[in-house]
Amino acid sequence: MTEETHRIAKLLARAGIASRREVERMIGDGRVAIDGKVLETPATIIADLKGVTVDGKPVGKPEPPRLFRFHKPPGLLTAERDFSGRPTIYSALRNALPQGTPRLMPIGRLDLATEGLLLMTNDGALKRAMELPSTGIPRTYRARAYGDISQSRLEDLIEGITIDGVQYGRIDANLERKTGRNQWIELSLTEGKNREVRRVLEHLGLEVSRLMRTAYGPFELTDLARGQAAEVKQKEVEYFRKQLMRVG
Repeated sequence: MTEETHRIAKLLARAGIASRREVERMIGDGRVAIDGKVLETPATIIADLKGVTVDGKPVGKPEPPRLFRFHKPPGLLTAERDFSGRPTIYSALRNALPQGTPRLMPIGRLDLATEGLLLMTNDGALKRAMELPSTGIPRTYRARAYGDISQSRLEDLIEGITIDGVQYGRIDANLERKTGRNQWIELSLTEGKNREVRRVLEHLGLEVSRLMRTAYGPFELTDLARGQAAEVKQKEVEYFRKQLMRVG
């Protein structure tokens, strides 16, 4: 039987080192080596991670894919570091996760002012699959907005909308409750383009004062407190991965 081989970037992503794109940058920066020899290309084909080091440290065997729900507070960047010194999600995660938790990567992003559910995983392949628009995983948000809007106008978003030349796909939007000119709106979409919800609502003449993601696929924020994290049961992760593979 022929031994199965993969590109090193894929194996390092599966091992939770970073996403494939980030691993490729690390290789370009000379941070990855095999048996002491610095790699020159991410296209290197290997069977396993034996002898592979990142920043001089050996890479361990890939752990099973794990998934965590994290309630991101507003005011945190979805990034590993910020050169201007602004706080990132990892500042809060250090206190929210138990010791021994592997390095985690965010699935998708929430902008600085947006709060709510941010899924974190140790598996680069799972991260990539869940972020791809082609998998059609719905993201659900609740927005508090000021201005005048009707349910019928929100329903027009089901056909998608173009704003400043950018095409946004189907959005299922519902007016939850209204007090004067303030209202809560629930929106479900599958693309998750940069600042999509804010841009669409602002295009409709609304001023967004609060935005929260409440669900990503079958995983919900529920009553998870701000700044807290909770691991998804392994059997739920495996079931979801199997469903995702069928879609892909």
